Amino acid sequence: MNARVSEGRGLLYRLYGNRLRRQLDPSAVPHHIAMMIDGNRRWARQLGFDSVSDGHRAGAAKMREFLGWCDEIGVRVVSLYLLSSDNLRKRDSKEIADLIEIIAELAEALSQQSGWRVKHVGRSDILPAELARVLSDAEKRTEHNTGLHVNLAVGYGGRNEIVDAVRSILAEHHASGGSFEDLAEQLTPEMIGEHLYTGGQPDPDLVIRTSGEQRLSDFLLWQSAHSEFYFVEALGPDLREVDFLRAIRDFADRDRRFGR
Repeated sequence: MNARVSEGRGLLYRLYGNRLRRQLDPSAVPHHIAMMIDGNRRWARQLGFDSVSDGHRAGAAKMREFLGWCDEIGVRVVSLYLLSSDNLRKRDSKEIADLIEIIAELAEALSQQSGWRVKHVGRSDILPAELARVLSDAEKRTEHNTGLHVNLAVGYGGRNEIVDAVRSILAEHHASGGSFEDLAEQLTPEMIGEHLYTGGQPDPDLVIRTSGEQRLSDFLLWQSAHSEFYFVEALGPDLREVDFLRAIRDFADRDRRFGR
């Protein structure tokens, strides 16, 4: 593609993006978006990079863009699925080492973003000590910020999260001297929700996944019970703002009945 054609296409996308933004109803913008960034490795291989880490680094850069898009239209909470507990067990050790470095850099950069609040969701005990420290420091540095709330799902598994929530409930109940019979009567979905890693936050209104894959992959299993889903064909690093704005437009057009 020559430079003139590329420039012309870029102008058309900007004009189209501007039109999509003007059409957005602020009241219909999702409060919480969960993003599953997928396709980084395929992107790197298709472009002939020597290492898939180039794809992960490009995906991390795209996530910073994505957060900016969310902030601009008034989204209040974004959850990014960056590294699952399954990834830690099953991925090549070199790839995991590169991912850990990239995620640490991303967390550090996001914690320097004016007004944004960063929270780690996942298990710190299964992460390398240095990454756990960086995530903890990012949380502490931003804990009083009131702008865009960014959840970084690292060392995360949805089933493990539910198990940890139940363990926390059992431990609290035991410490208070309550019986299992009492707990059985008192246990509610709301109680479990309060003990999840995202306790106190609204559930995601919209879950987006890139690369054409259509599965949850153990991400926010409990929280996404009533979420809307939107699947994008673009690989993670190729996601464009117009793809994002189309997802928001599609969400706004849906009739969310919540079982009614």
